[in-house]
Amino acid sequence: MDDLKILVVDDESRMRKLVKDFLIKDGYIVLEAEDGQQALDTFYKDSDIALIILDVMMPKRDGWEVCREIRTTSKVPIIMLTAKAEERDELLGFELGVDEYISKPFSPKILAARVSAILRRTTGKSMNDKVMEFGGIELNKVAHSVHVDGKEIELSYKEFELLTYFFENKGVALSREKILNNVWNYDYFGDARTIDTHVKKLRGKLGEKGELIKTIWGMGYKFEA
Repeated sequence: MDDLKILVVDDESRMRKLVKDFLIKDGYIVLEAEDGQQALDTFYKDSDIALIILDVMMPKRDGWEVCREIRTTSKVPIIMLTAKAEERDELLGFELGVDEYISKPFSPKILAARVSAILRRTTGKSMNDKVMEFGGIELNKVAHSVHVDGKEIELSYKEFELLTYFFENKGVALSREKILNNVWNYDYFGDARTIDTHVKKLRGKLGEKGELIKTIWGMGYKFEA
């Protein structure tokens, strides 16, 4: 993970230092911003930023505004930090294309693990099985693109990873816990809103093909024709 740049955005210097110290230990280069406008200025100046850790409540421009603007030009992975834990805030984050959503207070070790998981997937691309096709959906792992009946659709990083996992486990009944542990790559403690929200969004973007993702009531999901 050497030389990978991470932008940490938070108006609390103590929080930035805490996150920065853990990331530096893992070998990352850490850039800092103390408000939303400074975050955008830094992002536009440096095209090599591999991931953004973004607080919601900040002066000048809040995290929602920053995320919304960045998503107009970039798919860089974004981890959103917030003191809020209400469902509507989490749903808004996913609507804007947030890849991970972490409520304060949180464990810096868990945050570092999620950062590592995202960057390992976004920078460690493999040519093996780079193109998969099923039921009119074509998924290209290297180009990070998805086409439905020949038309490209836009997926967030996590939606893409979720669809990839479904492709790799066609016809297999997958529990929510198994999906979370494999797609999110960490032990998840909490309810199933995260996975259900992503499945709902993914189905919507796939249109009629979303019916390929079957709900197994009381358990999870299965991807099959």
